[in-house]
Amino acid sequence: MKIISQKALRVLYALGDATATKVISTVGPEQEYFLVDREFYLKRLDIITSGRTLFGAPAPKGQELEDQYFGALKDRVSIFMKDLDIELWKMGILSKTKHNEVAPTQFEMAPVFSTTNISSDQNQLVMETMQKIALRHNMVCLLHEKPYAGINGSGKHNNWSLSTNTGNNLLEPGHTPHENAQFLVFLSALIMAVDKHADIMRATCASSGNDHRLGANEAPPAIISIFLGDELTRILNNIAQGEKNVKAEKIYLRIGVDTLPELPKDNTDRNRTSPFAFTGNKFEFRMVGSSQSISGPNVALNTIVAEALDELATRLENSTDVNLEIHKIVKDVVKKHGKIIFNGNNYSEEWAKEAKKRGLPNNRNTVDALKSFITPKSYELFSKYNVLTKEELHARYEIYLEQYSKHINIEAQASMQMVKRQFIPAAIRYITELGDSLNAAGKHGAVQKELIGKLSGLLQSVNKNVNTLKNESIKAKGIKSAEKQAVFYRDNICPLIYALRADIDELETIIPGDMWPIPTYSDLLLKL
Repeated sequence: MKIISQKALRVLYALGDATATKVISTVGPEQEYFLVDREFYLKRLDIITSGRTLFGAPAPKGQELEDQYFGALKDRVSIFMKDLDIELWKMGILSKTKHNEVAPTQFEMAPVFSTTNISSDQNQLVMETMQKIALRHNMVCLLHEKPYAGINGSGKHNNWSLSTNTGNNLLEPGHTPHENAQFLVFLSALIMAVDKHADIMRATCASSGNDHRLGANEAPPAIISIFLGDELTRILNNIAQGEKNVKAEKIYLRIGVDTLPELPKDNTDRNRTSPFAFTGNKFEFRMVGSSQSISGPNVALNTIVAEALDELATRLENSTDVNLEIHKIVKDVVKKHGKIIFNGNNYSEEWAKEAKKRGLPNNRNTVDALKSFITPKSYELFSKYNVLTKEELHARYEIYLEQYSKHINIEAQASMQMVKRQFIPAAIRYITELGDSLNAAGKHGAVQKELIGKLSGLLQSVNKNVNTLKNESIKAKGIKSAEKQAVFYRDNICPLIYALRADIDELETIIPGDMWPIPTYSDLLLKL
């Protein structure tokens, strides 16, 4: 925060603004979370140990009707949210927004913006307080990025901006953003920073939980890009090409009722698939995971933007014509770093191919993403501004890898215990019951015979996979290198956990409900 203030002030002074004496990075972190009934939670070893469901066939109803998102809050949840606000206000945390989120039993709170260091501390208190207050209401708050397969995961939208101590938001375009030189310079710095260090930004959001979330259901993909909107993109391109900018005409939403007026459409509307979106007067970094601290992503964001502002300040200070230099800066940034701008569908296969052509990094998993912390570029960036030393970066790299391996190991151990002590016995009991029924039915027992064959085949697959998982887990624990161990967990353990789940989830669709040993997705998602 100190270094970005210094570099931003240099830019402001070069632009002729001598009123500000400090520039503050500000953040408003939206916090998404799930609630689950405590009775069901206590019967799910996987959620207790890992924070997510390692098993579970889809419920008959998910989020396809969007009734959770647009519906009214349930009384039980509304009372919880009211108590949460009161407890947060007691601590000086200005909790403001609370509403349903897209997935069943998913919700969100958002505070009033504050300085980045205070917001980071307060968000830690928010997560802790959510979990405490939920217990008072006989519920459990889940902060994992992907508690349930097949529906939305949870993120922590990091709304970031820069403000002067005189009250000026440096990312506020005003009425005519195409004529606002100050805004364009700071926007250029953001574009430079994100393009140059997209890999580092991705690394700050790397975790085993976020690996399940990124890439679908309103979570951004692993490819970092910037959404600016059509008008702002057109303005930058026109400046870069030397063309005159004409203010865009307002686009109106036509309403099919004569008595209602046409409504102007906001041309800064965001792309909800974008990992880094301009939303009118701030940038929303949407890749941050719901369970993680926002400190790491904001340390990186402040540092990479400070570096860009440092470079632009030097150019402006050495220029004899500041206005001409601003034009050159925008032109150079669009030409060199414009490849990071993308306003389309970030989920599409076409974008993945296009991003590869543009040379944008696509680190799809935590193990690959974390390597960006220990590159010469990363060492130079953080040490140059005395933020983190080479040794501190390497320590973080090893700690995060170790954390990743431990999380996957916990999931493997929980999976094996649930399979051996709950699912296999349930399947055997049902096969026994079917066998008795088959004996009684005689030649009319075709259905029982078919079910026994299917269950027996699944049981054999489950038994094979659980034994293999046990042997591979023993091997994993014997690997001494943090990096090699994390790679082993990613490549050997994770696929076995997924394979076990596929078989168990199919068993769940066959075995009667009164024999199934754990609460189902229907219980967890539809009975709050």
